Amino acid sequence: MESEKSNGCPLHGPGASVQAWVGRRLTGVVGSWHSYDSEAPAGPLDVWLIDDRESALRITTGSDWCLIVEVSEPHAGYDMGDAGRIAVEEIGGKTPFADHIGDPVLAVREEHEPNSGRIALELSFPAGRVRCDSWGGDLRLTAL
Repeated sequence: MESEKSNGCPLHGPGASVQAWVGRRLTGVVGSWHSYDSEAPAGPLDVWLIDDRESALRITTGSDWCLIVEVSEPHAGYDMGDAGRIAVEEIGGKTPFADHIGDPVLAVREEHEPNSGRIALELSFPAGRVRCDSWGGDLRLTAL
């Protein structure tokens, strides 16, 4: 049996317990993107799941490619000068979570690796699942 300590990222700690989200309804999704000049925005870099209790769960990737999951309110976008801009906005319809807004979370499943902590999170809804993981250091959201 793996110890609880091995589930935490060595750099970012264990993060939030997502089991508390079982039974809550997803009411919105906010995301952040990096855009540079006329290039299409990359991302999302972060997603915040908003529930029916107005709690926000931030999902992003760490510098060590772990999946960071923490309770955190969305921040405002900001300009980085020559390095581009970070936009933060409601993105419900632009993610695999779009079909599940208004639905309760039925179950959550996490995957961990001993050296990097959480590497994936799956949320199950009545009509399907959404997998969040780190792919090459980028946040990837997939409908299952």
